[in-house]
Amino acid sequence: VLLAAYLGYVGLGATVLQALERPAEVQAAEHLLREHWELLANHTCLQGPALQRLIEGIIQAYKSGITLQGNTTSLGRWDYSGSFFFSISAITTIGYGNLSPSTAVGRIFCIVFALFGIPLNLVLLNKIGQLMLVGVQHCAHRLEEMFHWQNKASFLMKTCALVTGLLFFLLLPPLLFSDKEGWSYEEGFYYSFITLSTIGFGDYVIGMNPDRTYPSWYKNVISLWILFGMAWLALIIKFCINILE
Repeated sequence: VLLAAYLGYVGLGATVLQALERPAEVQAAEHLLREHWELLANHTCLQGPALQRLIEGIIQAYKSGITLQGNTTSLGRWDYSGSFFFSISAITTIGYGNLSPSTAVGRIFCIVFALFGIPLNLVLLNKIGQLMLVGVQHCAHRLEEMFHWQNKASFLMKTCALVTGLLFFLLLPPLLFSDKEGWSYEEGFYYSFITLSTIGFGDYVIGMNPDRTYPSWYKNVISLWILFGMAWLALIIKFCINILE
């Protein structure tokens, strides 16, 4: 029964996503093909195979973090702050997919780094989650002593912890992303949940717009937000698991 419910839920998601996203995909493909033929028609000196190689080269360079800016190229994804953010995304298993090691030595190091880093990250997240629970339980105990509440104190503190987590990890960060990235609030909220849940599609990633200047503290603060936000969301998911079970 559980397997049937699981497959049914995934099938429902696939059906809804196909209905929502398939028309946009077809429209984007038609637009790209139309732009391609118009470019070749307006610039007869361009050859189809040569243009295709250029497009593939641009795509590969963009995946490596290199973009064209006039007659120069932009670098910066593998500076220290970018590398630090990649390390966080690796051991938290978010894996955005927009950036990855391109050298053989870098790939081997990434394997070893993740092999020991993922357990270390899980241990740390578990400890942070336990401290959060202890803090909530301690506050509830103090309320019981002060106001002689029993069930009310526990319910009140759990509600406060839920609302506080929603504010600091899901509702307020999109405002920062709107300011620094130029995203809409909906895009920032979507990025927040996709990141903290470790889904990490990679369609939205902070600090990757070559046209914007980011402060030095930005990626470091976001790394801490990811760490504590994942611990908080893990508690919420654990609560949901208990309800389902």
